[in-house]
Amino acid sequence: MTSRPTTLSIHGATALLTLDDPDRRNILTSEMVCSIDEDVTRAEATPEVNTLVVTGRGRAFCAGAELATLEQSAAGDFDDVREVYEGFLRILRTPLATIAAVNGPAVGAGLNLALACDVRIASTAARFDTRFAHLRIHPGGGHTWLMERAVGHQQATLAVLFGERWDAERAYDVGLVARVVEPESLVDEALALGARLDDMEGDLVRRYVSTLRQAQQTPDHETIFDVETTAQAWSTTRPAFVQNVRALRESISGR
Repeated sequence: MTSRPTTLSIHGATALLTLDDPDRRNILTSEMVCSIDEDVTRAEATPEVNTLVVTGRGRAFCAGAELATLEQSAAGDFDDVREVYEGFLRILRTPLATIAAVNGPAVGAGLNLALACDVRIASTAARFDTRFAHLRIHPGGGHTWLMERAVGHQQATLAVLFGERWDAERAYDVGLVARVVEPESLVDEALALGARLDDMEGDLVRRYVSTLRQAQQTPDHETIFDVETTAQAWSTTRPAFVQNVRALRESISGR
């Protein structure tokens, strides 16, 4: 492990956050959670950054909570488990567009970390395991909500309650991941996706992200209609929109 259990690098308008504790399979220790928070805060504070890619170094994406943390909860000390939640909630709450580049097993709270992202890309080596039923512990951290949102009630029940473990291809079939790529292409694929937003204004990207997340959670059209209308009216006043419309008009008139 490096001096910190995560690393952050900037690639154009995309920040790459790497969980960097491979010897412990990138588990969500207190140090890891704190480091994630620091790096996400740095990414958010970098004006040119629109997208955050999250991946792991080594064979695992994230193996979830430390076993000792779960054992402490059995003794009545649940605070450390709540701290683990903050590792993936920090990703869930960022206004940046988020992509999980899942390089290996994502287990328990580690699966929550992947679920917290807007888009998931899996290496062929990725595996997805909720693990809760196997340990006879109830899901936590909003896991059931995240799973239902990603794959629907039936598949979420199969994974969470009946303990189905999914390889990358099965995860793609049920809609948990957007695509499956070879391990050596994973990070490049995620960065290339993020690069599509390189020339978009950061405030506009954040409005898109916010509206898409609200749309996923809001059951009625009328609410999102109002949210979109307000955001669209705002976007028409931005210089980039005015410039693009002018360029389009000029290209049409020049035909």
